[in-house]
Amino acid sequence: MNESRIGIGVDVHPFDGDDEARPGRQLVLGGVVFAGETPLRGHSDADAVAHAVADAILGAAGLGDLGAHFPDTDERWQGADSLQLLAECSALAGVDGWRLVNADCTVVAERPKLAPAREEMIVLLSTAAGGPVHVKATRPEGLGSLGRLEGLGCMAIALLERDRTR
Repeated sequence: MNESRIGIGVDVHPFDGDDEARPGRQLVLGGVVFAGETPLRGHSDADAVAHAVADAILGAAGLGDLGAHFPDTDERWQGADSLQLLAECSALAGVDGWRLVNADCTVVAERPKLAPAREEMIVLLSTAAGGPVHVKATRPEGLGSLGRLEGLGCMAIALLERDRTR
């Protein structure tokens, strides 16, 4: 008999216009670098898409959240590649016998436009998570802080399954 669980992940980051304080920082979403776009502020590479998927996996597995495993007070995670963090979260779930059936995430942002990079994001996220991850986007249509281009957010849901017959 298989056991299934669902987890939800949400991540929001502000855009970081301080290029002098963090030279070379780039906007990364779903593992894809969006050249010429304002990067997000965060301790790691601030990949809100990878973070939301990782949190959804951790939540479904009952393993807490991303901050518990990779706290922003720990310098080891400064500038970390969030796809690697996602892979580690998936591996942690796997230790308890959980495997990703699928994940779905929605990016909420006025910019950047994700369509040109969406397929690459799907491949990179699915590889890191160890199962299919779907990506889509919606615009806040000028509403609130995300609509004013102050940042972006991502919501994700993950379905995990554990085989109890073994």
